[in-house]
Amino acid sequence: MRKRIIVQGTQGIIFPAEDWLDLENSVQAELTSEDTSHPIESALKPGVGSGWRASEPGQQTVRLLFDKPLRVKHIHIEFHEDEQSRTQEFFLRWSSDGGRSCQEIVRQQYNFSPPGNAREIEDYEVDLVGLTVLEISISPDISGGCARASIAELRLA
Repeated sequence: MRKRIIVQGTQGIIFPAEDWLDLENSVQAELTSEDTSHPIESALKPGVGSGWRASEPGQQTVRLLFDKPLRVKHIHIEFHEDEQSRTQEFFLRWSSDGGRSCQEIVRQQYNFSPPGNAREIEDYEVDLVGLTVLEISISPDISGGCARASIAELRLA
């Protein structure tokens, strides 16, 4: 019998650790920029670092290219903002043909207002059959401010 633990509340459904894909060892990452002290590996391997952050402000893209086509049923993304109030927009797209064509999964805006509202947690139940590319595009401040895009955690199951 297969079981999953369901945590109720703002975090939604969380699967046990053994169900999460080992993204660090199964993808190639393409990035528009990266702060060397906050590499993408920090977001793909939870609990290891402080997550990924762009080296410059403005819209950024993180593209994960999978070594082999996968079936993904759950996407978990966390964003943190402890310094400034801002409205972030991000969207997720996926491809089953190596990125030649993409389908949008979600487009989402979120208002950060630290210290009380400094964390965004998104959990999506999906059925992506043959996933070869997952793309995350982040506009960290839709008003055009100098915020840098970041991802605290990204997990797939």
